[in-house]
Amino acid sequence: MTYVVTDACVDILDQSCVEECPVDCIYQGDRMMYINPDECVDCGKCAPACPSEAIYWEHKLPEQLGVFLAAGEEFFAEHEDASGGATGRGVVGSDHPVVTERHGTR
Repeated sequence: MTYVVTDACVDILDQSCVEECPVDCIYQGDRMMYINPDECVDCGKCAPACPSEAIYWEHKLPEQLGVFLAAGEEFFAEHEDASGGATGRGVVGSDHPVVTERHGTR
């Protein structure tokens, strides 16, 4: 089980969630944050820390936001180097296509 960042994070990048994450599994794309599902320990500390209420436990993810569960998984499949701790990795610098599909380009 994991937590999922949704499009309420797009262009916000507040990072309060990062400060609360005890396992450093929240990575920064270009326009939003992503939780690595293989590193998340399901502690839930990130969700209440998010000021835009963009983070959901995967089993409570609203149906209309379900695409973000797959987007997070696909993001990390594409960026295999985004593992082992977000702080050491730094900004990934790209996003899953769902971000531009829903929010256009900047």
